[in-house]
Amino acid sequence: MTLGELHDAARAALDPVHYDYVAGGAGEERALAANGRAFDRYALLPRVLRGAARRDTAVDLPGARRAAPVMVAPTAFHRLLHPDGERATARAAAAEGAVLVTGVAATTAREAAPDPAVWFLLYPHPRREVTEALVRRAEEAGCSALVVTADSPRFGRRTRDLRNGFDDLPPGCAAENMRDLPGAPPGALTDIPMHPAASWRDFAETVGMTSLPVWIKGVLHPADARLAVEHGAAGVIVSNHGGRQCDTAAASVDCLPAVVDAVAGAVPVVLDGGVRRGGDVAVALALGAAAVGVGRPVLWGLAAKGAAGVREVLRTLLDEYDHTLALCGGRRNADLSADMVVRGDAAW
Repeated sequence: MTLGELHDAARAALDPVHYDYVAGGAGEERALAANGRAFDRYALLPRVLRGAARRDTAVDLPGARRAAPVMVAPTAFHRLLHPDGERATARAAAAEGAVLVTGVAATTAREAAPDPAVWFLLYPHPRREVTEALVRRAEEAGCSALVVTADSPRFGRRTRDLRNGFDDLPPGCAAENMRDLPGAPPGALTDIPMHPAASWRDFAETVGMTSLPVWIKGVLHPADARLAVEHGAAGVIVSNHGGRQCDTAAASVDCLPAVVDAVAGAVPVVLDGGVRRGGDVAVALALGAAAVGVGRPVLWGLAAKGAAGVREVLRTLLDEYDHTLALCGGRRNADLSADMVVRGDAAW
């Protein structure tokens, strides 16, 4: 099935309220739409007569060596989409060599995931002891990196969820990684911790809590990318939260080149948002990303076919990317460069 067909199958299978929770964005969903439209403004300028019969597309990242250049971006509540939830997603990601970013909003505890290339996403908590307890839980579960969400001092105003009255999880479904933590019971959507006054000092304290590499997610401004490096980030994830937070935020891929320039090679940069085809992966890597994260398409695959559907999504994107790399005269990811990208409304 194509990714579009998997989306259609998922929509037909899901409760409309749960579909809207995944598909929707903040406000009028301008930022959500911008992520997809932005890639349509980029085109590749292939190089010729320098290819190879085989390509090496693996990437080394802090917390993941020899990983696929397509990652499973952090998304919440997988058991809303399939009974196997995060277990199915983890099995599929492991089979394709893709990093899975899971976290506090997972409906399956990290202990059930089968592969060590799992990163743990956490939201800064107002109580330091809760943040530290989550860090220890991730370490004990064998996670190989932490990812701190920086763009969520509060939930985005998501019109579809407000209209549907969706503010709680169904019985038997909870944020399992929050269970038994002090002052942080699992259950309703509002149980996911938000820290309205989180600061760079809080981020640096989290870095100091662990020997694991700590990434920061939700960076769009180059000045914040520089601050992330100064405060110990092992990597930066350029993301507008899938258009689910600030409805007037810029598209992730449009912010990528400035962030890459700002970190100046000090740490790797990952792009998250709007990737829907292998050509998008190639554009992001040419603009300086080390890898890309994919969110909603993974969930559509999960809802349509469970682990097999997630594998279809990842394999489709990886195969398309390898094909595009070959047609651009590349042997490895580093053979893609910014001078091979043209941008403009008339790119297509």
